[in-house]
Parts: sequence; C-alpha cells; structure tokens
Amino acid sequence: MNVDSINIKAIKATNLRVDASYHLSEGQEVKRIINSCPYEMLTIKDVSSDIFIGGRAKRVYVTKKEHGIPFLSSSDILQADLENVKLASKKYTPNLEQMKLKKGWTLITRSGTIGNCAFANAKHAQKLASEHVIRVNPNNILRQGLIYAYLTSKYGHSLLTQGTFGAVIQHIEPAFVGSLPIPNFPESFQIEIDKLIQESAKLREEATDALDDAVLYFDTKFKIEDDMQNFFTKRVKDLSFSFASYNNNLEVNSFINQYSNDSIKLKDITSKVFAPPLFKHIYLSKDNGYPFMTGSELTKFNLRYYRWLSPKGVKDIRDYIVKKGTLLLYKSGTTDGGILGNVFIADEKLDGCCLSDHVIRIVFNDVRMAYWAFAFFRSKGAKKMLLRLATGTMIPFITPERIAETLIPSPDENFERIVSLIEKYVDFNSRSKFLEEEAISMVEAEIEKWNKH
Repeated sequence: MNVDSINIKAIKATNLRVDASYHLSEGQEVKRIINSCPYEMLTIKDVSSDIFIGGRAKRVYVTKKEHGIPFLSSSDILQADLENVKLASKKYTPNLEQMKLKKGWTLITRSGTIGNCAFANAKHAQKLASEHVIRVNPNNILRQGLIYAYLTSKYGHSLLTQGTFGAVIQHIEPAFVGSLPIPNFPESFQIEIDKLIQESAKLREEATDALDDAVLYFDTKFKIEDDMQNFFTKRVKDLSFSFASYNNNLEVNSFINQYSNDSIKLKDITSKVFAPPLFKHIYLSKDNGYPFMTGSELTKFNLRYYRWLSPKGVKDIRDYIVKKGTLLLYKSGTTDGGILGNVFIADEKLDGCCLSDHVIRIVFNDVRMAYWAFAFFRSKGAKKMLLRLATGTMIPFITPERIAETLIPSPDENFERIVSLIEKYVDFNSRSKFLEEEAISMVEAEIEKWNKH
C-alpha cells in the first residue's frame, strides 16, 4: 500500500481531484523529477500554437481510393504501415479539413491505450485522423522533434498517462496535455534532438516510397478486385478445405491463375517455414534475457523493447530468435481486417529478437528471394490470397504447412529493381527507427542526470 500526504495546492491545481491513484501515480514522481531540472520550466501549452482533437462527425467509408481519403484511428497512427486503413468518403464525410493532419505535429492516443505518440511526417500529412487522436501543433518556442521525443520518452509517457479519467473508457483531454511541464532545454540540445527526429521522419518517408514502388509493380501486373466477393456459386468438387467464402473466393483463383504457369513454391526456395511451439513466458531484466516482442507489436513503427525473455521454460530459444531477412507472418486473427496474414520483414532492429509463437517464420535460402517474396506478399491480391489460407471456427489461423505450399511469381526482368527497392526499404526503415530511439534515449539520459544530483 502506498501512502503519502498531498498539499491542498496540488489538489486545487488538478481541479479538486482527490483520487489517490492520480496523486500517488508514477507521473507525480516524474513531475517532481522534471521540476528539479536546471532550466526554465514551460508547459506544453506554452510551446504549442494549438492542442486539439479535430472534428467529431459521422464518417462514411468507401472502398475505392479515388473516392476516399485514408483515415487513421488512434491505433493506426502508431503503425509502420499507414496505407492499410479505412477510407473516409471525400463527398459524404463532413468537416474533413478539421480532421486533416500536418507534418511536424506530435500525435497522441487519447483513449484506449493512452499516451502513445507518433511524429507526423509527410505520409501522415496526406491523411485524416479521428477525434481519439490529440494533435500538438508546435509554435517554434521549442523544436518540433524535441517536443515529440520528450513526450515519447518514459518520462513524458508517465506524465501523459497519469491524467486519465473516465469510469468506463479511460481518456485524456487536450487541456490536460497542455498543462504538462516541459523544460526549456538548451538550444544546442534541441537542435541535436530535432535533427535526429527529422532525419528519422525523412528516412521513413523514403522507405515507404520504396516499398510502395515495389508493391505497385505486383498490383499492376497481377490485378484483383478491391471488394472480396462474399456471395457466389461454386461446384462442391471445387471447394477447398472448408465451405467458408473466404476460403473459396473466385477472385483469388483468378489472381493466382495470372502467374501460376510461371511460379515457384515457397517450400522449394526456403530452408524453414515454421512457428515455434507454445511456451511459458518468463521475463527478466534487460541484462539477463533476450529482447522479446509480441506479434501485434510488429505492426508498430517505434519498436522499443519493454520485456526480455528467459530461456527457462523454452525448449530451444533459437526457435524464437529471428534474423535479418526472415519474413514474418502473423498467423491468427479475423478475416475481415486486423493483422491476420500480414507479412513483415526482419530488419536490423529485429535481428536477434525473440518473437511470439503467433508469428510464422519464413527463412529463405537467398535473401534476395526473400525481398522479392516480401514485395509480392504486400500486394493487394497476395494479402487476400493469404487470408484464404486461414482455417478455424472461432479464431481463424494460418498454418506453416499451407504457407510452404503457396505459389509466388518467379523472378522476371524486374527482379533486380524490386530487390533493390526492398533493400532500400529495409535499410532506411531500420536506420529511421535507430535514429528515433537515439533521440528519445538522449532526452531520458538528460533528465536522469538531474535526478542524480
């Protein structure tokens, strides 16, 4: 049990909040650390021209890109892939301008999983976001990248999460974010942090452009309808392993027929296609274990390790460690959205990391073929083809055996160009993550220095 005495001034400063969970939270301890800094203290409101949530409005979604604008939920802003999202109708969704994002803003998840941040780059700026995303628009008193790195740090995150309220759905408000303290860091320090964050954002944009270019090649060459056909007729003898529509979709048949005469089976170009067995998770301190990540965390851009896995309880830890160039496929979920069938590629950030047993590993004999396959699996038709492999009545899942039997197009005259684009994507994306992590770590190290004095 935690016990402390709180000054009446502290209660008045929080609009008479008297709940112990707030005043004894980690955020209050962080405030005490922040207030011991040797620099002038400001608030997020002081360094922002606006802090707001955007417009609330009924949204009408469409399926055709020419009729819609990508719409990001609070969880979407954290994703590495910002394209696989819903499209809000340009014609029928009101208040579109209020929902638009701009480059350089710090975006904060307002409800659900609260206080996670994203730095808006040029890719975010082409999209809309929901009212569950708080926008912080800097006013140049402090540098954009510095504000983001500070709020994303463990200290900033603690400050953001200590202001939650709500009986059923916890959330935070823009006014609360505006009240949070932020030190007026020295200009030289701000420049250094901002440079790292801006360079990280630029590399991420270029990485996304390279991936989009590679995927567009397959989308253009092997076409599939945007809408999956859920109602159709098919002979019983032609049914696959189930009666489910997504297991028998005719459009996927048409998609595969476009390249099946010049194709390769995955099992013929891989050394392993497997998912490790279930195991007991025993977590250790950073210095004693293997960095561990869940399957859902793979979708995030800012991959920071929060847990380390003990080899105890694991029959062979090597089955869980992934290497750069391995394709990773999330094997369970729903067939109407989510991450079932999503394919990722291990970069330097994931090299040596342990991953959940919910992730299928596809280990290629030649990393260049891994790059070719990765670009293909990110195409529209391949995503629907992978979903068709799912089975299970309650929670559909994909088996490694079915993945191993999957056909992909054989390399053609564009093979070298596609490989080069994915090499660039992997390299730039990895460097971007390391630069952002470096900036955040520098902010945390600076704050920790004050606590030691």
